[in-house]
Amino acid sequence: MFEDKVLICRDCGREFTFTAGEECRNNRKNASRNENREMYDAVCADCGAPTKVPFLPRNDKPIYCSACYAKHRAQR
Repeated sequence: MFEDKVLICRDCGREFTFTAGEECRNNRKNASRNENREMYDAVCADCGAPTKVPFLPRNDKPIYCSACYAKHRAQR
């Protein structure tokens, strides 16, 4: 199944052990979270591409597709 892994922290650069138990816990948590999540249709404010979001879109804040969201996040 899963094995422990030695990884390097993105923030501090130090090595740490990511255990098999954490991997199983993350998979279980993500599976249950995504099954029941209702997704809503939206249009990206930057590129106009159709996208889906896990919240009801409002007109007072822009919605971005994954690619445009990553671009905006990197600019901060």
